[in-house]
Amino acid sequence: MLNQLSSILLEVLQPGDVIGFTFFTGYMSMFAASVFFFMERSEVDGKWRTSLLISGLITMIAAVHYFYMRGVWLETKTSPTEFRYIDWTLTVPLMCVEFYLLIKPYGGKTSTLWRLVGYSVFMLVTGYIGESIDPARTVLWGAVSTLGYIGIVYEATLGSVKQVADQSPNPEVSKAVRLLRNFVLIGWGIYPIGYMTMPGGLLGNMGLNLDLIYNIGDAVNKIGFGLVVYGAAVASTKRESVKVMTAVNA
Repeated sequence: MLNQLSSILLEVLQPGDVIGFTFFTGYMSMFAASVFFFMERSEVDGKWRTSLLISGLITMIAAVHYFYMRGVWLETKTSPTEFRYIDWTLTVPLMCVEFYLLIKPYGGKTSTLWRLVGYSVFMLVTGYIGESIDPARTVLWGAVSTLGYIGIVYEATLGSVKQVADQSPNPEVSKAVRLLRNFVLIGWGIYPIGYMTMPGGLLGNMGLNLDLIYNIGDAVNKIGFGLVVYGAAVASTKRESVKVMTAVNA
């Protein structure tokens, strides 16, 4: 029995398998982040608790998918594309929901939420078509998918998300929106770049290992999104507490 168990463990994670290692560390780090976000909900003001709940759900969903993606990779040494897109289809719209939750207490409209979610779903569905269903026209589908990405960037840079955040009396909201927008611009930018380096992509096959890039990008972006929200929640809660104490002592 012990020999069989040892054999299974060796098959699961071979020495030198860097990609398998990133799958393992990816799901463990995102699972740990989920526990952290869930536990910290009680430490922040009520209007921030849903945001931290969503942050925890994002990393928890990703952790579960990464557990299964690791198994696909280690058993077949092929990219778990379908699992990855299922993960993104659930987590990326939730990341867009974070933008809405930040501005909701200050006049954010549900129409903004649906635009953001619509952009993200459009981006992912068309991206999946170009990668798995119609790879002969990867460039075309990549260009179409980018329209959804641009829509999200616009809302956070010039659109209603930015406008409401700048008009809110809470400086932490504006700061958080700006930081999350930077994650979309810089952190999410790794995905279209990777997409373009696939065989048939705009940049051609550059010999990059997309699973390694995507694994690192997912962990940084999803945990980072949550940490930005957590930082804003803590700072805002402390500022409100100081304001209340000052009013009481006045």
